[in-house]
Amino acid sequence: MAKQPDTLPGVSYVMPVLNEVEHIEAAVNSLIDQDYEGPFEVILALGPSVDGTNDVIAEMARIDPRIRSIPNELGSTPGGLNVAIRASSNPIVVRVDAHSVLPRDYTRVAVKTLLETGADNVGGIMKAEGTTPFQKAVAHAYGSPEGLGGTQHHVGGKAGPAETAYLGVFQRHRLLEVGLFDEGIKRGQDWELNRRLRQTGGTVWFTPDLTVVYRPRSSLRKLIRQFVATGIWRGELARRFGSGLRYFVPPLAVLGIVATTILGIVGLATGVTWLALAFAVPAVYAVLVVVASVNAAREGLRTGLWYLVVLPCIHFGWGIGFVLGFLKLTRNITVHTGR
Repeated sequence: MAKQPDTLPGVSYVMPVLNEVEHIEAAVNSLIDQDYEGPFEVILALGPSVDGTNDVIAEMARIDPRIRSIPNELGSTPGGLNVAIRASSNPIVVRVDAHSVLPRDYTRVAVKTLLETGADNVGGIMKAEGTTPFQKAVAHAYGSPEGLGGTQHHVGGKAGPAETAYLGVFQRHRLLEVGLFDEGIKRGQDWELNRRLRQTGGTVWFTPDLTVVYRPRSSLRKLIRQFVATGIWRGELARRFGSGLRYFVPPLAVLGIVATTILGIVGLATGVTWLALAFAVPAVYAVLVVVASVNAAREGLRTGLWYLVVLPCIHFGWGIGFVLGFLKLTRNITVHTGR
């Protein structure tokens, strides 16, 4: 027998927000518009935005009392999530990203899955969608094997236990038991939290029935910053906790391309022919990028042209960042809230 609305557990949506004036209204509206019939609240942890984001939120909260804003003194993603979780009052916590738009059935499906599986955390597919040719090129990279690898939470797969999950719908008491998000980790905090949930006997559950629309960064500068920062923290996590081999592929490929390019230049400058043959490696990479861009051009010529730039920026930004993080070659990391 299905649960009656008055017996459905309450839900708290938690979202860290920093300089998201382009996306925040759509993200919050997608929460208010959920078809979940249980009680809910929306808690927004506000960093020191300078683009008018907080003014938009103040107006939304004035109109709808279910929307609350609290200060995020740290200004970081994990800091904002933690203050919002502590301020929440419901047994289920739904993590939301300001770049994400939840489908209307997201909470209903997630809570049902959480209760049926007994999992600590449930997550689904991050479906990147763009509105401009640049964003469409980035979105294509998110879901392609040559981009972010075509992983489960980007392209889907079979429901079941998983290593980590995109965003996440959590049992609040389990978040408190494991100590919430690690505020010393500015990126990759989801993976690290899910690691602790699993280590303490919990289950992280993936279901393809949950699909969240994600809006990619709107400029090349923001994209590069995002992937360098993500790479740095992925390298940091790999050094501290260990990691699967697939995370080492991009940095090793980047190092290989850079090294063979330098060897090729040395070969040309010194007349050593066999060293010049090292150009074969970056040449093969360039061909792969062109072929992938031709495929991306099916979504539009300008999208394909942007892909020629976007794909190497993702690879090299993430790969260089990983090396810096893994070798502890950086101390000050500029992080933009969100993914």
